[in-house]
Amino acid sequence: MILGTICCRGGSKGVLGKNIRPLKGIPLIVYTIDTAKKSKYISDLVVSSDSDEILNVAKENGIGKTLVRPKELATDTASKWPVFINAVEEYEKLSGKKVTYIVDMDVTVPLKTTEDIDKAIELALQSPEIDVVITGYEPERNPYFNMMEIQETGFAEMVKKTAKPIVRRQDAPKVFSLTPAAYVIKKEALYNYQHWSEAKCMISEMPRERAVDIDTELDFKLIEFLLNEK
Repeated sequence: MILGTICCRGGSKGVLGKNIRPLKGIPLIVYTIDTAKKSKYISDLVVSSDSDEILNVAKENGIGKTLVRPKELATDTASKWPVFINAVEEYEKLSGKKVTYIVDMDVTVPLKTTEDIDKAIELALQSPEIDVVITGYEPERNPYFNMMEIQETGFAEMVKKTAKPIVRRQDAPKVFSLTPAAYVIKKEALYNYQHWSEAKCMISEMPRERAVDIDTELDFKLIEFLLNEK
């Protein structure tokens, strides 16, 4: 049983009210609802939020099951891991069904496609050893080549140092920047680890142009531009 979750808070400091802010006349959350509904793997879909306004928009757009997130899990310092656990447990109480996997899809990545979501799910289902699959893309910066950090001495050094300096980007190991388009998590992993970074993870690659994550007003404008270009 694969449960699709859309977990979003009412508060947002970077972009006020971003989760239901109109994007080309459509509330941002609706892009993810419509995309998730088309998945061939997701058994059921829920929205978890502390905001009545967000939950009402979800209901108006075909979400039959909404979950009220506890206030302590809706602060800007709260980790999403306990939010996932709360969503699974509340859903199981509400439905009487037992969840096998959770697929969390962040509304701040509105250009993701159903194929991006299903590709991540397919990767997770390939092996019982995989705990978590996260969507990611090849970034414009690489810690082996053009990213530095300040040491205690005050001097800057490469984030990932190698025995022999890498002088061409093409020679650097491939790295991924994570995007919250989809997190596919085995239910047991929620209880076996304190955070996804401790689990056995794999990356489901997606194109950079569909992976833009809205954190700032500039990101929002970039998304609008990309939608207009499409």
